[in-house]
Amino acid sequence: MQPVLEIRTPDDFTRWPTGTPGPCGFLVLDGTLTPEEVGTAVWLLADTNDVDPDEGEERGPRPDDPLGAFLHGLLTLEHLFAPGGFRVTDSTTGAVFEPGCCNGLEDWREWLDVLDGSVDTWFGHDPSAQATRVGSVARLTPDPDAADGPVIELPVDELRRLLAGAERDLRDFVRLAGGWAERQLPGHAAAVTAALTRALALEPAP
Repeated sequence: MQPVLEIRTPDDFTRWPTGTPGPCGFLVLDGTLTPEEVGTAVWLLADTNDVDPDEGEERGPRPDDPLGAFLHGLLTLEHLFAPGGFRVTDSTTGAVFEPGCCNGLEDWREWLDVLDGSVDTWFGHDPSAQATRVGSVARLTPDPDAADGPVIELPVDELRRLLAGAERDLRDFVRLAGGWAERQLPGHAAAVTAALTRALALEPAP
């Protein structure tokens, strides 16, 4: 299980170095990324959340300086969107469970609903990846509409272990990105690190 961010190529972006996404369109978030990969991830999150405040929304005006203006949404939005999710690969069959469209890493704690068996959990669409608990087994179905599609089954205790590992990867990424921000965005490093922590739901909602 790996936390992945759905990545696209930055166009004409020069504020800090970025890399080129791999062919799958996902970037694994952990503590081993290159500075360029970290830069791509931070750019993606800032660009995705680069929206003007709604009327009456108390986020303050967009700053006049170009960098502050670009980071404004990331630093001020209450609910950040981090396109992606957790990808699970069955090392025996090669089956892959990937997050679909409109799924976000900010909702990764929904996997805890799978552990307690409270609901069938949806992880994006086209195809509509789904996970559910059946007794002591978690069933991960990449495409429920495919009659003969693959299914990944694993013990609930193993899923719990994998989730803990994926959370560690996210925390390792934020620590790495914090160091990156101190070098690349010294005037915004603390705020960017805090925003990444919120975007990746590393602090449980109150």
